[in-house]
Amino acid sequence: MNREFIDALEQLEEEKHIEKGVLLEAIESALLAAYRRNYSTTGNINVDNVRVDIDSETGDISVLSRLEVVGEVMDENREISLEDAHDIDARYEIGDAIEFAVTPEDFGRIAAQTAKQVVVQRIREAERSKVYDDFKNRLYEIVTGVVHRKSGATLFVDLGHTEAILPPREQVPGERFEVNDRLKAYIMDVKHSLKGPQIYLSRSHPGLVKKLFELEVPELTDGTVEIKAIAREAGSRTKMTVYTEFENVDPVGSCVGNRGSRVQSVVNELDGEKIDVIPWSDEPEELIANVLSPAKVEDVFIVADNDEEKAALVVVPDYQLSLAIGKEGQNVRLAAKVSGWKIDIKSHSQYYQDEDADEIYDDDMSYDDSTDAEVVEVE
Repeated sequence: MNREFIDALEQLEEEKHIEKGVLLEAIESALLAAYRRNYSTTGNINVDNVRVDIDSETGDISVLSRLEVVGEVMDENREISLEDAHDIDARYEIGDAIEFAVTPEDFGRIAAQTAKQVVVQRIREAERSKVYDDFKNRLYEIVTGVVHRKSGATLFVDLGHTEAILPPREQVPGERFEVNDRLKAYIMDVKHSLKGPQIYLSRSHPGLVKKLFELEVPELTDGTVEIKAIAREAGSRTKMTVYTEFENVDPVGSCVGNRGSRVQSVVNELDGEKIDVIPWSDEPEELIANVLSPAKVEDVFIVADNDEEKAALVVVPDYQLSLAIGKEGQNVRLAAKVSGWKIDIKSHSQYYQDEDADEIYDDDMSYDDSTDAEVVEVE
């Protein structure tokens, strides 16, 4: 090695932000391992007692054997007598260490190959570390990529400088992507692995809906409007509650846009998934009535409101019962998730028949949804 090698390391330090000193230490360690591997049976040198030194200015490499100055030599590979040490320099005393250059003549070739391998490896590690840091800082954001390859149901997405994984469980039922298809996805997780950073994407996470709206709605970006909660059954329906502190701002209208242009952009990206944008309220009765949209609500009765349970009974017109519950209970299920309340639904006739029964029998009966198939209770 020579000065040109040191110049190359300094250039790497500037371009790849890998410190020259760190590289030199790594190369010295690798050269020491190479020396011990290739010269372990050479002469009477104890390879466990040597070190490699690289001059940071000239690039010159030296292999140095270390001997301890002793009164009586017991191991010639590790020790030197005080008398012999004085032949070298009269100032040596017992306990001092003397280093001798034992650099093999052909060590330059091995050194060049080893240094190249170390530098390449360190550059690769630095690049992986940079990719990891970049995407760790972009956690819970949206990225756009191209499907690079498929392995079973798993998609591998090219993000430009690296490849990300879209697992089957994070895909939307019914969506189909082929190689070279472009897609938007939510960065769900970033992990270290032996092969480099592993970036996991999601198309089904509620956060994707939130970030898509932030791309379309400036009021969300500047904080004028806030998304309070999102409940999603990917590929089918999403309920999202929005709020603003400003009286002259319509939070729902801001998210929906002129003639529905903003919400339609999000719907198109989600392949037609239905999205309900609902005004948030600090009043539980109003909030619960809102989240059951599009069903109309007659009354909301708070059954429990404490740290252990938040439960409400909702009465809807008879003709609205199916709409309030939704197909396979989806509407009330999403309403419960997005509001944080456990919701029981009864039709008008069911509720008031029960009330009449209470009056007739004068009995404080607790309602059991197992006796009525049309009443849905969702955590």
